[in-house]
Amino acid sequence: MKELTHFDKGGQVRMVDISAKPETVREAVARGVIYMKPGTFRMIEDKKISKGDVLGVARVAGIMAAKRTHDIIPMCHSIEVTGVDITFRPSRERNCIEIKVSVKTVGKTGAEMDAIMSVSVTALTIYDMCKSVDKDMTITDICLLKKSGGKSGTYIRKVSKSQSVKES
Repeated sequence: MKELTHFDKGGQVRMVDISAKPETVREAVARGVIYMKPGTFRMIEDKKISKGDVLGVARVAGIMAAKRTHDIIPMCHSIEVTGVDITFRPSRERNCIEIKVSVKTVGKTGAEMDAIMSVSVTALTIYDMCKSVDKDMTITDICLLKKSGGKSGTYIRKVSKSQSVKES
């Protein structure tokens, strides 16, 4: 098991020094799912939510979140985000929307936290825009799917068929 790096020898919290690490191209992909009532799902599809284009606004919020992750997560380094791609996979069958985010950077540290933060804020924005019609929405399954670049190389999560949202 790997040693935790955010503590010094005395057990005090610290921010890891990445100054000696080489810059590499890095990418992280994360996902999450928001479940809702069938009526809410239809209202999003039909653009009938009074606050506006739910997925359009959520996409912008997710991009903004990826760029500001270091402001929220205490030990997270700021990165130069070079690209953010947010996709939605709605499922009428399950009354949910799967959110997938890819964050790219060229730097000394990865974009995993930025991708996970982006998924979270995207889902929270969907919730915020629809809460007047559905307070029972559930945000779930937020996780890192893949990361590449850096010393540790590529990581790919094994996702079972039951965890993936089917397209409708």
